[in-house]
Amino acid sequence: MLAETPTTRPDTPAVTTAAAGAARRRHDDAPDTMALFGRLADLPEGSERDALRDELVTLWLPMAHRIAGRFRDRGESLEDLRQVAALGLVKAIDRFDPQRGAFESYAVPTITGEVKRHFRDRMWALRVPRRVQELRNKVRVARRELTQNPGSPEPSVAALAAHTGLTEDEVGAGMEALESFSTLSLDAELSAGDDGYSLADTLGAADASYDTVIDRESAKEGLRRLPERERAILYMRFFEDMTQSRIADQLGISQMHVSRLISRSCARVRDEATGRRTVRG
Repeated sequence: MLAETPTTRPDTPAVTTAAAGAARRRHDDAPDTMALFGRLADLPEGSERDALRDELVTLWLPMAHRIAGRFRDRGESLEDLRQVAALGLVKAIDRFDPQRGAFESYAVPTITGEVKRHFRDRMWALRVPRRVQELRNKVRVARRELTQNPGSPEPSVAALAAHTGLTEDEVGAGMEALESFSTLSLDAELSAGDDGYSLADTLGAADASYDTVIDRESAKEGLRRLPERERAILYMRFFEDMTQSRIADQLGISQMHVSRLISRSCARVRDEATGRRTVRG
């Protein structure tokens, strides 16, 4: 029976699978800066520390630009994405603890998270709740996975719900959010040709008559509570357009008395109407 012999020399340390995988994943834009990070951790605030920090940013900036490139063609310019990634890189350098492992393992999720946060907080024309944004992302990924084969039909709401584990209502909200990433200008042309019209042309305008209806309905109850003579005076003055002197002659009272009755009646109706609106509000 043959004895199993080791494939490595006794004096050669074995390379673990995880370490080999990490070595394969390492990119050309990941420099060896552990010594610099060790110095940075020991330096106090000052010009020397700032200079070393700037050097680390310069060395790792290509990696930040590579991460930003993953998010191109999503409605944001590559230059802006690189600036956001650079901000994430600075945050990663400031927060990194050299005793906890390789910088790349910490920086990649930090920078990626900063770019994703930029899309979540800045790229929506209208502020959308985070829950709806997450539904949108799940639906977007599910649609891509279900249609990745050529000739695949557009998945139904039920199929998306089954694939994501969401309810059909949640899928519907996510699909609506897919179409709501940007807004349409009110000046956008909706038809071509000489008879073209914009989106603003299809919108209704405020009708001042609604205010009149509301005022009349609010005043009705107060008018009913007035004494009969005062109701008659208001009717003659405001509906028959009679002068105060003519009303006075018809009722056999002075014009000054008519004026006082009109002022008192209007104030009473106004107070009752505004009081009811306050209670309802």
